[in-house]
Amino acid sequence: MRARDKAAVSALRATLAALGNAEAVPVDEAELRGVALEHSPAGVGTTEAARRELSERSVVDIVRAEAAERLEVAAQLTAPAHADRAARLRTEAAVLHRFLDGPGSE
Repeated sequence: MRARDKAAVSALRATLAALGNAEAVPVDEAELRGVALEHSPAGVGTTEAARRELSERSVVDIVRAEAAERLEVAAQLTAPAHADRAARLRTEAAVLHRFLDGPGSE
């Protein structure tokens, strides 16, 4: 696997995780405390919760934020010992920007 592919995989995994977190349904304080065991629902699918559906704009905003975060951290890594990490973060940001720019932007 080429180094560029590793950067792409890393950036895409982290971004997919951020998107998954954004789709999560907020939990009420009462739900965190739970209910008595005998009142708990049982059976297949009882613990499933509908996920929020993100708009295209929300997805784009999250991907932009992920790219911006990588560029910001890379800019802070000024020591020569961190040059490789900063370069990898810039590469990951470029991968995310290519997705934002659409097909044929390579």
